Amino acid sequence: MNKKVAVILSGCGVYDGAEIHESVITLLRLDQRGAQVQCFAPDVPQLHVVDHYSGDEMDETRNVLVESARIARGNIKDVKELHVEQFDALILPGGFGAAKNLSDFALSGANCSVQPDVLTAAKAFAAAGKPVGLMCIAPALAAKIFGSGVICTIGNDPDTADAMTQMGVEHHECVVSEIVEDKAHKLVSTPAYMLAQSISEAASGINKLVDRVLELTHTT
Repeated sequence: MNKKVAVILSGCGVYDGAEIHESVITLLRLDQRGAQVQCFAPDVPQLHVVDHYSGDEMDETRNVLVESARIARGNIKDVKELHVEQFDALILPGGFGAAKNLSDFALSGANCSVQPDVLTAAKAFAAAGKPVGLMCIAPALAAKIFGSGVICTIGNDPDTADAMTQMGVEHHECVVSEIVEDKAHKLVSTPAYMLAQSISEAASGINKLVDRVLELTHTT
């Protein structure tokens, strides 16, 4: 039976939403492995909108669900509709949207909170013992999802790792091509574009993350 995987997106674009390369690599690898995928996103306003050509903030508002639908080719649902019993695993790509829209980590650091609907969905997977994959900056949410003592990586950025440590994370440094697995929590993480200098470098770790998450579905 094909495994069913939920993917939570955070907008569309590295600076204010989901990292597009990470998201597409994730969706491609899941498809290559025969998984059934459903994308989700919170139906909330983005923190802000960034012009990805100039890097400047723009004077407009956008919706996280609507923007995420660009990556999902329209096949996306409000994260409120994500029911853990319908899926075998959960994966969150990175991009600043994970730290701006799925949480306020970009603003609050160790004192951050996770968007309530996203937190409810993610905690349900943790409680059910179903595997979760977090990449790039998304592991910054790990302590809020799993609690103190959870093991994960964002690569080797000292400031980000320090903030996560303050939240109760056991941070393990990791190169872009590898993954870190918390066996007790069935959590897999990889640095992706926290370290990647090319799309192929990002894919090297993401593919391993997807493969391992799918392998872990057989142990639930």
